[in-house]
Amino acid sequence: MDLIGNLATGFSVALTVANLAYCLAGAVIGTLIGVLPGIGPVATMAMLLPITATLPPTSSLIMLAGIYYGAQYGGSTTAILINLPGESSSSVTTIDGYQMARRGRAGPALAAAAIASFFAGSVSTLVIALFALPLTAVALRFGPPEYFALMVFGLVSSVALASGSTLKAIGMILLGLLLGLVGTDLYTGAPRFTFGSMDLADGIDFVAVAVGVFGLSEILRNLEDESPTRSAAIQKVSGLWPSREDLRRIVAPTLRGTFIGAALGILPGGGALLSAFAAYTIEKKLSRNSREFGSGAIEGVAAPESANNAGAQTSFIPMLTLGIPSNPVMALMIGAMIMQGIAPGPNVATEKPELFWGVIASMWVGNAMLVLLNLPLIGIWVRLLSIPYYVLFPAIVAFCAIGVYSVDNNAFDLFEVTVFGLLGYALVKLDCEPAPLVLGFILGPMIEEHFRRSMIISLGDPSVFVTRPISAGLLFLAAVALVIVSLPAIASKREKVFVDE
Repeated sequence: MDLIGNLATGFSVALTVANLAYCLAGAVIGTLIGVLPGIGPVATMAMLLPITATLPPTSSLIMLAGIYYGAQYGGSTTAILINLPGESSSSVTTIDGYQMARRGRAGPALAAAAIASFFAGSVSTLVIALFALPLTAVALRFGPPEYFALMVFGLVSSVALASGSTLKAIGMILLGLLLGLVGTDLYTGAPRFTFGSMDLADGIDFVAVAVGVFGLSEILRNLEDESPTRSAAIQKVSGLWPSREDLRRIVAPTLRGTFIGAALGILPGGGALLSAFAAYTIEKKLSRNSREFGSGAIEGVAAPESANNAGAQTSFIPMLTLGIPSNPVMALMIGAMIMQGIAPGPNVATEKPELFWGVIASMWVGNAMLVLLNLPLIGIWVRLLSIPYYVLFPAIVAFCAIGVYSVDNNAFDLFEVTVFGLLGYALVKLDCEPAPLVLGFILGPMIEEHFRRSMIISLGDPSVFVTRPISAGLLFLAAVALVIVSLPAIASKREKVFVDE
């Protein structure tokens, strides 16, 4: 079946009444949590995992995808209006977006963000459709050694592109790998790290880890950082449509931002934040109006907004085609697939084409919904900022507890959520990113499985990883990336970049 036929299959799935409703729900929730600072798509998706477990697989992934790219749209609203990014990738947009709002040009800034985001999202979805089948065909030729090497490369790349200390990121990955080993050995049936507890015989529950590390810990951190000045906002915006000159000025930045975001989004650890920062930096150097940057250049809004949406979309490529998460959000998507009994990887495209292409087609639908949602409802989104955190978060905690318990009706899962919530909060206070921990937890069992299969195939000869060209090349790239990021000169520059972000 050719590309057009595959897309026709995808749209036939995405345009059903049920999936349209779930796509709309994801877009609305994503916009909402993008507007509210401090929650973020990772925490929200983690909290909603128990709910999505009760949905059909395609519908659950469509809704989770809508939450992710919806948050990229919503984060720009408060970034422009009150200089407070609702989503981390929108932090770059505050530089020029808020200055435009102060000069009475909030409308054109919001419109530029919406237009750039819609264009980038649409083009990046086309990139996913074009690259999906070729990458899947290549991945289907991979054996256990190649998959092991690919996953190692993915973990090392996420370390290289993550903010914070490289040593701490490696430590978080190793902790995640260890947590992924808890449970019963599939080959021997022996219990591992269960400490005699039957509740741990099936391993640590992924939902409990995700909700605790991302959701509960984020709530604790935001309660600590609650600011009484958060509600000050521009309540009314007029003159949304940009002028002809504005439209002319955003064309090139949007095109460049889309290209940068689409390229960086594919990389493990890349995604929206790094794409937005890179696009703004490049645009500042290339733009004819570079002197206006920092004081209200519309290019400074269009470039990062197109880049962060493109990066968010193309980060689905390694997840859908290879089963490798490129960032924490994609790790949660893979976790949702595993909860639904779907083995992530290239076989999804051939064995479940309705799910594969339905999710891709829903991205075009979701992007169209977001344009229609964001601009007319700006006043509502901004008024939500007046709700204090101490009112919102008790309800969120109760919602999380009910959702986690409802998955398996097991009270032990609530204990796990509490433990991992406190652990996640402690990690934040120690400047340790929790994201590598979850990546290691997701990939750990898969790495172990492919390693042991490789050992069985090679009769215990570990040279199988370096005698096969693809696996040897991937391991070599992983080693080079780890060495480069550990060099003192690179480490200092890397630290400066993430501080600037």
